[in-house]
Amino acid sequence: MTSQTRETPTPDQIRRAPKVLLHDHLDGGLRPGTIVELAHDQGYDHLPETDPDKLGIWFREAADSGSLERYLETFAHTCAVMQTKEALKRVAAECAEDLAEDGVVYAEVRYAPEQHLEKGLTLEEVVEAVNEGFREGERRAKANGHRIRVGALLTAMRHAARALEIAELANRYRDEGVVGFDIAGAEAGYPPTRHLDAFEYLKRENNHFTIHAGEAFGLPSIWQALQWCGADRLGHGVRIIDDITVADDGSVRLGRLAAYVRDKRIPLEMCPTSNLQTGAASSYAEHPIGLLRRLHFRATVNTDNRLMSGTSMSREFELLTEAFGYTLDDIQWFTVNAMKSAFIPFDERLAMINDVIKPGYAELKSEWLFKQTASTSTSTGKRP
Repeated sequence: MTSQTRETPTPDQIRRAPKVLLHDHLDGGLRPGTIVELAHDQGYDHLPETDPDKLGIWFREAADSGSLERYLETFAHTCAVMQTKEALKRVAAECAEDLAEDGVVYAEVRYAPEQHLEKGLTLEEVVEAVNEGFREGERRAKANGHRIRVGALLTAMRHAARALEIAELANRYRDEGVVGFDIAGAEAGYPPTRHLDAFEYLKRENNHFTIHAGEAFGLPSIWQALQWCGADRLGHGVRIIDDITVADDGSVRLGRLAAYVRDKRIPLEMCPTSNLQTGAASSYAEHPIGLLRRLHFRATVNTDNRLMSGTSMSREFELLTEAFGYTLDDIQWFTVNAMKSAFIPFDERLAMINDVIKPGYAELKSEWLFKQTASTSTSTGKRP
């Protein structure tokens, strides 16, 4: 590690650092004020709070409550106000703006089209509205001096029976802003193998997909996602730690599944704050990402649900920096991992890494070195 990057980065440096986000739910990242306004416009009168500040607190407390019913209720409220084209466009545009403001230069944001049909929209109209919103958000971000590209992941719900239909939808819009497919929902009782027809279809079409696996159900969920379904990435994948043994002397032994995941460079879409809320980790300092980083797994850092977790990419990195002493070099490592794992063409990923991410971190490190040199020169009486 170079000498100029050993110091812990400041919150401002983390915010300005180029970041890449692979696991973020559209219905989990709304602005509280937007929810209140959309609810008023649509006549939705079931919100627990109508003051935006209080509503934001309610969402975070509900997500932290330990009650699955209350946690799921949070999404019932956000989805309820995302049932029209105008609402979907607004939410998607604001999502892109908020991420860009936080220094995210590339993001893949997922949502389940089947959850936005209550007021008569078709699946196609949902996708087109969200895509239009993302493009509008990108334009607004650019006007405000920020650069971001947003791709959509279409999600099918594990408990439903529309996975093949949603996979076909993702393939139909793959050249119009949709970059891949996902399944989400409760792992226990709803294994990914229930949707093999969707995964087989996507593989025949040479399309990309990730699977929520290894968040709550453990190693069998990961094994099925990889070996039966052929997932390109693992949504969360935090329970891969169960196949890693650390001896009292500090030596580490990887089980065959963990070794396979590392050897094959399978990306892990890790969401630290969310993992704490769901009980997949007990604290930031004990989150498996620390060990997985040391063992050079293809770990990435993500937000999952920014509203429910009260988080952002910058906050996730700040918390990890506090827990593990990470530097700008570490944050760049996670960021490059994520960009390598994105569902866009190789040449476009490479261009983002070489033209945006690496220069961005080099500039931050140069600023740090200049300040250190200036401080040393001041203390010795020499001019920098």
